[in-house]
Amino acid sequence: MSCPRPIVCLAPIPASPALRHPRILLLGHHQPTLLRCLDGWPRRGGRATAFVARFIAEPSALAGLADDSFELAVIQAPRGADVAAVIGHVVRVARQGLITVAAA
Repeated sequence: MSCPRPIVCLAPIPASPALRHPRILLLGHHQPTLLRCLDGWPRRGGRATAFVARFIAEPSALAGLADDSFELAVIQAPRGADVAAVIGHVVRVARQGLITVAAA
């Protein structure tokens, strides 16, 4: 049996002057795990590019974020009852709607 394919592939964000330092939302309690999801990303022209990360521990804080305020969101697996609300908010605040779920 072959290895399962990842559900979400991290795609490069289009280069533009406004995205010189892409903003990334990291949602969850275990920050080292969330950062490991970004290992090797983003790369432009064969070299690493700096990004601005914002950590949020509680999903309830997503409601106060502006639409399209991040290029990418990395989230820890939300509790079953919160999945729909968390995913809805993450897609709203992440410009490209790219999501990686990191197991806790």
